[in-house]
Amino acid sequence: MNLNTKPITRRFSTGGLWRLAVMLCALALLGLAVTCSPRQSLLEEVRSLGVLRMATVNSPTTYYIDANGEPAGFEYDLALGFAQTLGVRLEVTLASNPPEAAQMTRDGRVHLAAAGIGVTRMRSRALRFARPLQTVVPMLVYRKGAREPESLDALDGTLRVVAGGVHAEHLRALRAEQYPDLRWEEAPDVEAEELLLAVANGELDYTIANSDLIAINRRYYPDLRTAFPIADSQALAWAFSAQRDRSLLRAAEDYFEELGETELSRLRDRYFGHVEQVDTYGALTLATHVETRLPKYRKLFEQAAEVTGLDWRLLAAIGYQESHWDPAAVSPTGVRGIMQLTTATAKRMEVANREDPAQSIMGGSRYIRLLLDKLPPDITEPDRTWLALVAYNIGYGHLLDVQDLTAQQGGDPKRWLDVRERLLLLTQSKWHSKTKYGYARGHEARTYVGNVRTYYDMLVWMTGVPAVPPEPAAEPAPTPAPERRNKDPLDIDSPIL
Repeated sequence: MNLNTKPITRRFSTGGLWRLAVMLCALALLGLAVTCSPRQSLLEEVRSLGVLRMATVNSPTTYYIDANGEPAGFEYDLALGFAQTLGVRLEVTLASNPPEAAQMTRDGRVHLAAAGIGVTRMRSRALRFARPLQTVVPMLVYRKGAREPESLDALDGTLRVVAGGVHAEHLRALRAEQYPDLRWEEAPDVEAEELLLAVANGELDYTIANSDLIAINRRYYPDLRTAFPIADSQALAWAFSAQRDRSLLRAAEDYFEELGETELSRLRDRYFGHVEQVDTYGALTLATHVETRLPKYRKLFEQAAEVTGLDWRLLAAIGYQESHWDPAAVSPTGVRGIMQLTTATAKRMEVANREDPAQSIMGGSRYIRLLLDKLPPDITEPDRTWLALVAYNIGYGHLLDVQDLTAQQGGDPKRWLDVRERLLLLTQSKWHSKTKYGYARGHEARTYVGNVRTYYDMLVWMTGVPAVPPEPAAEPAPTPAPERRNKDPLDIDSPIL
């Protein structure tokens, strides 16, 4: 066989060389476009998806389903507002605890974690944090009746914390620096509230929890006690993955800036402004009366709720604040019965016998409904209810006065937090002398509203049944005249004056 071993030479025409050159250039440009095109920013990704994905935890400080069966919570409300500013829908993913929520963010399963995430140096290596939303103190918790520990090296029992959480970080640092013999357990897939309940029930000796969560839970578990802080105050903030760009973080910062500290304070007040209103003794007393007194009158509160369209537990909370559900209660000023109606209010509400539980509860419930309906329609919930409670306590005219003072000082008279800050002015001659209706016990009104809010929260928790959303009254009160002071509003007398 004759094999030709000479190399084969291919010849190209001038036109073929040009076509080859054009093809190679096109391929090179295509490769450059594929490899060098910038990755979509995180903010662009959220907007293109139309969804902001948030990891959170089921907790009264972050996210939960409220008495009306609707999602609520301090961080949930903030995240919902943020999503709305971006023009997208909020998608909530529940984690078992804050460390898991943070991990979801690091893994890219969600866009941010809003779950009471503590800002630490270690976490800052894998996460970027927005501005702190609030500050808490990590406290050692034990049970009433046990010996109060004076330090971590004096613990006599089991200390358990959430696995991978910020409190575990604090304990590791303390063991390395000060307490070499310190021992504790880390529980995976549990929330801090579960550990607080275990301590309250005597199933666990100690745990560590943030001060805000402790304050809320002590209303329900009054046997909880705090010994001492295990670390300095801790900032809580939204967390974003450090593996992605800062575009969404910057948008969140802009959102907080636009929201302003005033609105953030109002939102904090909605969820935390009343949590320490009732002390341990008050919580125990309420729990006792729920068992011994409320069963006699619950049906009456439920019937009044059907007529007024209000949650029966709100009505019961008002009744408890007024009289501790004592139909024979009489105040030094002469108001009587479970709902503590004055003679004038009882006459207006057609209550013949103020000490008759059925008449008192129905009359007081119709009266709070009347006040709610009398408020201008641009006052929204929950401020509407809190302001109606002010009127129930000190009179509608005094509410108008403090709203006027609030507006004069640059506050919003439609917001409870702004009005609450000015209620004390009604006790000061410098201010109440300038009002139409004069002096009122504004400090009592502040306490009154805070107590009712707390009792309502506790009753919702104790009964454990979602509430029916508020409805209009069966017989709504007449719409007030446009000029609110054409008629003397004090013809609606206050139950407590």
